[in-house]
Amino acid sequence: MPGILLGDVFPNFEADTTIGKIKFHDFLGNSWGVLFSHPRDFTPVCTTELACAAKVSDKFTQRNVKMIALSIDSVEDHVSWSKDVMAFHPDKAGTPMPFPIIADHNRKLSVQLGMLDPDELDKDGMPLTARCVFVIGPDKKLKLSILYPATTGRNFDELLRVIDSLQLTAQKKVATPVDWKPGDKIMVIPIVTLSCSRGCNQYPVCNVM
Repeated sequence: MPGILLGDVFPNFEADTTIGKIKFHDFLGNSWGVLFSHPRDFTPVCTTELACAAKVSDKFTQRNVKMIALSIDSVEDHVSWSKDVMAFHPDKAGTPMPFPIIADHNRKLSVQLGMLDPDELDKDGMPLTARCVFVIGPDKKLKLSILYPATTGRNFDELLRVIDSLQLTAQKKVATPVDWKPGDKIMVIPIVTLSCSRGCNQYPVCNVM
C-alpha cells in the first residue's frame, strides 16, 4: 500500500474540509502540522479522541502546531458530528471545532498516505481509515508517523511529548532519552571525530587493546 517515509516532503494535496477547500502546504504556512485520521464519525472511540484533541488544542497552538483531522465521512457529517464532540466540554458547547476535519469520502488521500486499515470494513466491505498520526515540520517534511489500529485510541499527551522532542532536536544537535520530558536531561550527539592515543581513529569504539 502506498505511504510516505520519514524525511519525505509531505504531499501538497487539495481537500474539502470543514473550513472549506484547502491546499495543505498553504494551510500549514510556516507552522508545524499534525494530521491525524480516525475510522468514522459518530463512533464512540473516535468521539472521545476528537474531544480530547479539542480540549488540548491550545497546547498544540502554543507549540506553533496546526492540527487537522481526517476520515472518509463527508463534510456535512463532520460538521454535524462536531457538535457531539464539543458537547463533551460544557463550557465550549455550541462552539466550532478548533481545527478542521478533511472529508476523504473517495479514499483517494487515505490510499496515497497508506492510512487504510484492512481489518476494519464498512457495511459495503470497504476499508476504513486507521488511526494514523503524521507530524510535519515547517519544511513540509514528515518528521514522525504513528499507526494505530482502529480498536486502539491514541494518547495526545504522548503526541505533545514527541513534538517537544522533535522541535528541540530540530534546533540543537541533541537526542532525548526514554520517557524524556521538557526539563529532563538530554544527550549531546557527537559531532567531532576523536582519535585515541594509539591513533586508531575509532573513537568512541576503539579496536586497539
